[in-house]
Parts: sequence; C-alpha cells; structure tokens
Amino acid sequence: MTETDAVGAARDRLATWCGWVLIAVAAAIPPLAWLAPKGFAVLVATGGLLTLPAVRIRDEDRPSLIALSGALIWAAASTTWSPFHPKTANASTILKLAFELPLYWSLICAARRAEPSLQRRALHVLAWGLTLFGLILLVETLTGGALYQGVRAVIYYAHPMRPDIAQAKLGHATFVLTALLPIAFIGAPRRLRPWLGLVMAAGAGSAAVAFGSDAPVIALAAAPLAGLAAWRWPRSFPRVLAAAAAGMFLAAPALVWSVRRFADYEAIARAMPLSYAERMGYWSHAIDWIAERPLRGWGLDASRMFGPGIMLHPHDGALQVWLELGAVGAVTVAVFWGVSLLRLSRPDRDPAVAATAACAAVYLLFGAINFGMWQEWWLAMGALIVAFPALLRSSTSPPILE
Repeated sequence: MTETDAVGAARDRLATWCGWVLIAVAAAIPPLAWLAPKGFAVLVATGGLLTLPAVRIRDEDRPSLIALSGALIWAAASTTWSPFHPKTANASTILKLAFELPLYWSLICAARRAEPSLQRRALHVLAWGLTLFGLILLVETLTGGALYQGVRAVIYYAHPMRPDIAQAKLGHATFVLTALLPIAFIGAPRRLRPWLGLVMAAGAGSAAVAFGSDAPVIALAAAPLAGLAAWRWPRSFPRVLAAAAAGMFLAAPALVWSVRRFADYEAIARAMPLSYAERMGYWSHAIDWIAERPLRGWGLDASRMFGPGIMLHPHDGALQVWLELGAVGAVTVAVFWGVSLLRLSRPDRDPAVAATAACAAVYLLFGAINFGMWQEWWLAMGALIVAFPALLRSSTSPPILE
C-alpha cells in the first residue's frame, strides 16, 4: 500500500467513525429529551471529544469562530468584575464555555466529515426517534404525564415526583422536539416524511398545550414559515434573518425602553399571563441595570445576583448579554449571528439551508423568552441544530423539498 493509499484509508476510517458517533448521538436525543434534557451537554461534549481528529476550520468558518472566541475572551475578562463568584469548578460558567466551544465545534466538524451513507442513517435515526418521542408525548397528553411519572418512579423510586412538576418537565421536553423537528422532517425517508412530520408536530403541539408551554406552540408555526421562506428565497431570506438576529441582540434594551417610555408597560404586564408578566418585570429591571454599566456590563453570571428583581437570568438572551457583558459582548454576539446566518445565503435552493433557517428561528425565539444564555444544555442544542443540517448537505439532493 502506498503512502497515499494509507492516508486515504485513514480518512475513510475517520469518516466511518464520525458517522457512527453521529448515529449514536441521534439515537440518544429522544430519551434525553424525554427524561433528562440537561444531559445534552454531556452528550454533545462526549461526541465532540470522540471526534476531535475531525476538527477543521475552513475559511468560511473563521468569521463566526473569531466572533465566538472574542466573546469568550471578553466573558473571561468580565469575571474579574462580576459580583458572582462560583464556589466550585462545576459552577464556573467560563470554565464550561472554554471546553464547550472546541468540543461542540468538533461534533459539527464530525457531521461534515462523516461517511455519506452513515450521514443518511443518522438522519433517519433522528427522524424515527423523534417520531417515537412524538407518540410518547401524545400518550403523555392523554394520561396527564402518567408514563413519565411511571418511568421516573422506576429510576428514582426513593424520590417520587409530584404530578405538577412532572407535567412541567414534559412541557419543557417539547422545546427540544420543536427545535429539532425541521431537521428531522427534512432528513426523514422521503415517502414517509409527511406522516412522520405530522406525528412529531402533533406530539409536540398537544403536549405543549396540555402542559403549559406557549413558546413551542408559536414555534410550530414559525419554523415552517422560516423554512419555506428560505426555500423560496434562498439568497435574500437568510440575509433578512441575519439582520433580524443581529438587530435583536443590538437593540433589545432600546426596544424594552421604548415600550416602557411610550406605552403603559405596567398595564401590558398586568394583561399578560403570570409567567410573561414576571418576564416583563425582569426585562424592566434589566434595562435599568444595563443603563448603569452599558459598555462593559456587570460581568459574567452577574444576573444571578440581581434578585428579586431578576431570578437567575432575565429570560431574554439579548438582555442577559447586555446586562453581563455590556455593549462589547452584545456586538460580538450580534456579529456571530449575523455572519453565521449570512453564510446561508445561496443562489439555489438548499434543503440544509431551509432546515437551518427554521431551526435558527426557533432557537432565537426560545432564547428570547425562555432560557438563560449560558445554560450548557441549551448551548448543546445550538450545536445540534448546526451539526445535523451539515449531514443534510452531503446526504440529500436539492429537490428534497419539492
């Protein structure tokens, strides 16, 4: 065997290895979404660790990675003036972020590198797994979460869970299914795609309504609109989405200030359901504290120290970035989203672009009203909605949506 042949064989082995790792990741997603969403951080980090030899940085990757690296460096610097001081390494957000960036990126590179037939298989495993999860959520809807409580009772028999907490957990699980649904739909076997998509959407929608999760219901309408727009206007819609995402991170404090200044903010809050009224209270407090330190912010994880005005975080990713990292951090995050979504612009229709645009719209929606910016499981979800469309680029043909 020549040296060239040996190199080719090694590359083939790496492609095969990456493919099987992605299949394992896809298979693990439904049970984790149902029973332990926080486990996504471990899943994605482990997948990235196992595929580190696949790490590559292309020219088109550099702007996004430079923005992320700049944000990471600024976040590390901000810990010197943050009022929050973690007592253990496990509580250190900056330590987690320092490991997450290379490991999550490694899994994305592995998705690109995987052998095409295994890419298709990973997509099919994801589609069938999330369809099964959709069926489980339909059962949970009909039984009030009895299946989840039963499984939990077997695993944690000494610590039974109250029904209301179990239902809240199931409502939380619908965020995962909704965020990944566009990828699973497009990556499903073509003839079965409408039926599998219907089951996934029905499971997510019914459980979200039954267990009080409003955002996934909105996302079930927003995702197909974003995906179809990216399919119909492959060149212009990603640019619009990029501008909207960057603008959201740059203008979030001004938007809340404008509503408070020119409308009856308190009356609007009182008219909202309790959870959204509380969010509006957090947002109002956040912009007051942002105004005190607009440039450098209060430091990473400072949101934890602003109770009772803010509990844990403002429940808006853009406001959290402004509050903790100031204008410097907001600009770097806005640049990341802007350049990343601009890369989706294509002269021709691309199923991977449609899936990524749909998932990005859902991810931005959830980040704007639900989760903390630095929650490791949520950042892992972000890595997954980049990695799995990368599988689509090699394993499907452009007419897939026609």
